[in-house]
Amino acid sequence: MKISLFARWRGGRDTFEDLVMPHVNGLYRLAYHYCGQQSDAEDLVQELLLKLIHRVDEMERVEKLRPWLAKALYHLFIDRLRRQQRNPVDTLQPELLETHHAEAGSGSCAEKLVLIDNIEQALKRLSHEQRMLVVMHDVENYPLAELEIILETPIGTLKSRLHRARARLRRILDEDGTQSLSAAC
Repeated sequence: MKISLFARWRGGRDTFEDLVMPHVNGLYRLAYHYCGQQSDAEDLVQELLLKLIHRVDEMERVEKLRPWLAKALYHLFIDRLRRQQRNPVDTLQPELLETHHAEAGSGSCAEKLVLIDNIEQALKRLSHEQRMLVVMHDVENYPLAELEIILETPIGTLKSRLHRARARLRRILDEDGTQSLSAAC
């Protein structure tokens, strides 16, 4: 029987893992969208988990853990971003995502990769706030009620910001000649 690191730390209980593990992949995806590269996203999630390991009792009392964790990740990212702005020689510098255009057997697979790349590039041209809202709502499927908690912003304001962000994304995609994608936005 394998005892995890967290189980040993908590005296044999797997509570931390039970609480956090269902959310780790989603947290990583959010972190990846925030940071723009794998290593920074992994570091951000790891830093969050290290900060939360001593807060198991508090996490057990949280009614909706998913938005609570996303909010904690968002605040941690903002803190790192502010530190980077004060100290530009920081490791958190978003780089362009590598496109993985492997030679595909079917044209539709290659076309999907191109479309995904176009969307990723268009998302990067949105403001930070617009990009995070679109990613959290449209990509990661956070409902507006959860975003209200995470971003501490009223739902009506979120709706109007989401509308403006989608309109901006549509314009960017149209400018780049990606008409088939802008219809989906």
